[in-house]
Amino acid sequence: MKLNRNLSWSIPTPISMKNLFYLLLFVSAIANAQVSVADFSLNDVNKKTIVALNEFKNLNAVVVLFTTNECPFDSYYKTRVKTLIESYRGKVQFLLINSANDPQETPEKMAIHYTDFGVPYLEDKEQIAMDLFGARKSPEVYLLKPEGNQFKVVYSGAIDDNPQVAEDTKENYLKDAIDKVLAGQKIEIENNRVIGCTIRR
Repeated sequence: MKLNRNLSWSIPTPISMKNLFYLLLFVSAIANAQVSVADFSLNDVNKKTIVALNEFKNLNAVVVLFTTNECPFDSYYKTRVKTLIESYRGKVQFLLINSANDPQETPEKMAIHYTDFGVPYLEDKEQIAMDLFGARKSPEVYLLKPEGNQFKVVYSGAIDDNPQVAEDTKENYLKDAIDKVLAGQKIEIENNRVIGCTIRR
């Protein structure tokens, strides 16, 4: 084997402490930047109407929950989600979105679920909202704060720290985040890992 003697090597110029400081500041700003979500419209299977996110831009907060009819984890959370909806009715709008394309997740079968929750249950079979939020699991939650014509995601991920046993819950992530938004306080933890069913594409 013949070595290529025409190769040239250069030693990287050491970065100055000042430039390193600005680089770290820039990386930190990106890491902590909150994502904004634009408006979208989906069909509510319960009322047979189109619901747009912008309808709720005058509220203090909107909760978007990706859920399904059949995932066991959604069943575990059903009572807890209903309690949250009742607790914040008139203050926070909840939107349930089903992006699953499995046979048991059709709009017709969706229409027999969550009928007593009193909130829109939106079909997203083209997975428009799913891609917009980057959602991958069910249940997966996004807490939005209206800002102008967009909504800032101020919390996302898990509802709480115990997906299976409500009585053993110690950390109520979503409830704590909602309370902080309503009180005008900063949310320290903006994301918690979701345990649930993967929404297949």
